[in-house]
Amino acid sequence: MPHSVSSNDLPEQDGDDILPDAPPAEIASDSGKEESDVENRKMGIKLEDMFSDDEEDQDFPHSNVNIESSPPPDAVPTSVPTPSKIDTDAMLAFYQRLFPFRSIFQWLNHGIIPSSDFRNREFALTLQNDAYLRYQSYATADQFSKEILKINPSRFEIGPEYNANPRDRKTLRGGQLKPVSKELVFDIDLTDYDDVRTCCAKANICEKCWAFVTMAIEVVDTALRDDFGFEHIMWVYSGRRGAHAWVCDQRARQLPDDRRRAIASYLEIVRGGDKSGKRVNLKRPLHPHISRSLDILKPYFARTTLVDQDAFLSSEQAERLLALLPDKTLNDALRKKWESAPDRPSASKWTDIDALAKAGISSTLNPTALKDAKLDIVLEYTYPRLDSEVSKKMIHLLKSPFVVHPGTGRVCVPIDGRHPEEFNPLTVPTVTELLSEIDAWDANQHSQNVPADAMDGEGSIANDSDARGARKLQDFEKTSLKPYIDRFRSFIAGLIKAEKSNKRERGEEETASGPDAMEF
Repeated sequence: MPHSVSSNDLPEQDGDDILPDAPPAEIASDSGKEESDVENRKMGIKLEDMFSDDEEDQDFPHSNVNIESSPPPDAVPTSVPTPSKIDTDAMLAFYQRLFPFRSIFQWLNHGIIPSSDFRNREFALTLQNDAYLRYQSYATADQFSKEILKINPSRFEIGPEYNANPRDRKTLRGGQLKPVSKELVFDIDLTDYDDVRTCCAKANICEKCWAFVTMAIEVVDTALRDDFGFEHIMWVYSGRRGAHAWVCDQRARQLPDDRRRAIASYLEIVRGGDKSGKRVNLKRPLHPHISRSLDILKPYFARTTLVDQDAFLSSEQAERLLALLPDKTLNDALRKKWESAPDRPSASKWTDIDALAKAGISSTLNPTALKDAKLDIVLEYTYPRLDSEVSKKMIHLLKSPFVVHPGTGRVCVPIDGRHPEEFNPLTVPTVTELLSEIDAWDANQHSQNVPADAMDGEGSIANDSDARGARKLQDFEKTSLKPYIDRFRSFIAGLIKAEKSNKRERGEEETASGPDAMEF
């Protein structure tokens, strides 16, 4: 029977909460058995054929099929039902018509032939009553989609790949079930910026404070690529107030926990704070990563911190700024100037620091110390604030791409990490909007008397000569979800191409055979 947890044991689902780490493997009877780790033989399939939309095993195989929404009897945990924020029928329709099951399978499987990369992967399902099921796993994409449609969870998280099937954990002796692979992940949450953002607080966000997530993506993505050599990094909107990074390179997936902790520590600069409240304390000369990050962040500080957030406007905010400067005489002069003009904007106050320093207001001022302090202030107000605990352990669970945030109804869509400034979380579609877009598209085609099979792959009416051979449009192509799924598929194609290249270099490439070779 699947492992179940009462809703009373769960963290609140109001925000972008992450499920707790997997507990140690449960102790079972001594007569345990280990799952065979024999892989299906891989067959040579062209990369460009990977996402063919006219295959039977497409991303949305159940879009026209009615599926029971209740979980199987042995998978129902005992808990007190609570009202769902999203209509369960709408969620089921989303899974049936829009969720990219096959793409998620190929992403986690690192290929199109079912393997232990996917088969031994843990999924944790949050049910509509806020209880959740742990240690779920699926052998194929088809089984994955059928089980999700049957249970109709409000969302689900992804854990590590284990050395055996996590469903069989109770048949293994204590300690035998161990994680062997997991993407290196990072979590950015805007609530960690509540002390430096003035426009919003807690779960609320706007375009002004989303800039903190944008700058964090730029800094972290650059460091992961330039300093660690990772290439396959996928950023995903969390659905409300943050973003997640999935570093999918094989080398990243196989990192042990101590290496993950080292990378998280390398990226962590804004810490708890000393007695003066200063949260950034760096040695000089600055590390090249810090210098590069400052080049990225200085324009954001000028635009976001000084103007959009006006972070030093109030007297309390100004006092915090003064506490981070190194000279008491300069501070006293700045305080006097600002008290005489209580509405002086932050950009002017920031300029005042150098103006008074150059005027020789303090005979004890060290120009180098002042310059260093100002750079530390830029970092304290703009540098990424990561939930490092998410990154440190392979067994940590993280929300899957393309699930729906239960509080907002928005889909957790990929973000272009190379151009994060183009992403606007407020325009991300909700489940209700997506289903309405499908209805509107279908109604429009019906009014024009255009048969569905006379549409080409871009949603345009095919020429008469082409109509007979035109492909039927999938539902996601009728909606604003299409560019996000296209981006996800493009990312997967690059990842699988790299995986195949790595296997060729190691002489591990195999040919698939047997009845299950093409089952997905």
